[in-house]
Amino acid sequence: MKNKTSLSALLAVLFGFFIMGFCDVVGMATSYVKNDFGLSETLAGFIPSAVFFWFLLLSVPTAIVMNKIGRKRTVLVSMVVTIVGMMLPFISYNLVSCLVAFAFLGIGNTILQVSLNPLLTNVVKGDALTSSLTGGQVIKAISSFCGPFIAAFALSFFGSWEYLFPIFAVITLISTLWLLVSPIQEEKPDSASSFGATFGLLKDKTILLLFLGIVFVVGTDVGMNTIAPKLLIERCGMAVDAAGFGSSVYFACRTVGAFVGTALLAKYSPVKFFRINILIAILGMLALFFVNDLMLIYAMIGLVGFVCSSIFSVIYSMALQSRPDKANEISGLMITGVFGGAIVPPLMGYATDLVGSQNGSVAVILVCILYLTYCSFGIKVKNN
Repeated sequence: MKNKTSLSALLAVLFGFFIMGFCDVVGMATSYVKNDFGLSETLAGFIPSAVFFWFLLLSVPTAIVMNKIGRKRTVLVSMVVTIVGMMLPFISYNLVSCLVAFAFLGIGNTILQVSLNPLLTNVVKGDALTSSLTGGQVIKAISSFCGPFIAAFALSFFGSWEYLFPIFAVITLISTLWLLVSPIQEEKPDSASSFGATFGLLKDKTILLLFLGIVFVVGTDVGMNTIAPKLLIERCGMAVDAAGFGSSVYFACRTVGAFVGTALLAKYSPVKFFRINILIAILGMLALFFVNDLMLIYAMIGLVGFVCSSIFSVIYSMALQSRPDKANEISGLMITGVFGGAIVPPLMGYATDLVGSQNGSVAVILVCILYLTYCSFGIKVKNN
C-alpha cells in the first residue's frame, strides 16, 4: 500500500509540471494577440511580461507562506488561481481581459513553480533528484508543445483560438483534484523564512551566479518561444496560425532533449553536460542570424530547444545541492529568477524595431546564452 501511495503521489506531483507548461503558451499567443489588436513589436514584447513579471514580486513571499501552510497546499492554491485566470478571455475576449488572464496565469505559475519543485523532494530522494526534476521538465515541455496544437484545434473546431483557455482550466481542475486526494508527508522547516534571510542568500557568490543563470535561461526559453513564429512570418511569409507551429517545433525538441537529459543526468556529470550543451546552443544561435530556408530555421530552433532543455534543472539542482538546508528559500529565490521571461522579450522587441528585423531578437538571446556559458565553466558546486 505504501508503494502504491508513493507512486500515486509521485504521478500527481509530476502531472503538476504539465500545468506549469501552460505559461509557455504566451509565446505563441503573443503572435495572435499582436495580430488581433494591431500591436507594434515593442508593445507585443510586453505581453510575456504580464506572465513573468510576477515571478519577481511573488516568488519569495510564496516561499515564506509555503513554510507556514505547507508545499502541497501552496500548489493547490496555485491551481485555483490558474483556473480563474483561464476563464477570463473565454468570458470576454479583448486586450484587457487577455492581459489580466496572462497576469493570473503568471501569478498561478509563480506559486506553482516555487512550491512544486520542493514538493517533488518529498516523494523523490537522494541522487535521483536532478533526473526527476529534469523528468518534470519533460512533462512541462510536452505541455508547452501541445499549446499551439490546442490553439489550432480551438480555431478549427470552435472558430476561435482563445477557446484553449477553458481547455486549460479543465485540465488544471483535474490536476487539482488528483493532488488533493494524494497523501504526501512533508517535513516541517527548522525555522520560518523571511525576506531578509532569503535574499541574504545572494551574498553567497555561487547562489548569486546561479540566480542570474535562472534569469538568463528562462529569458532564453521565453525568447525562443516568442521568436520562433516571428522568424517564420518574417523570413518565410507564413500566416500567423501556421507560424505558431514554430513554437511547437521548439517545444517538441525541448521535450526530446529533456527526456534524453533525464537519462544522461542520471549517469553523467551535470556540469559537463551543461558545458557541452551550451556550446552547441551558441552555434545554433549564430546560425539563426543567416538562415532563411524554412527547414533550416526549424532545425536551428529545434537544436537550441534540444540542448537548452535541461539547463534549468541543472542550475536549480546545483542551487539546492549547494544549500540543502535552505530548500524552500532557495526555491523561492531561484524561481524569482524566472522574471527573466519578463525582461528579455521587451528587449527583443526593442532591438527588433531598432534594427528592423528579428536579428535584433536573435542578438538578445545570444547574449543570454553567452552568460550561461560563463556559468557552465565558472561555477563550482561540491556535489557536482
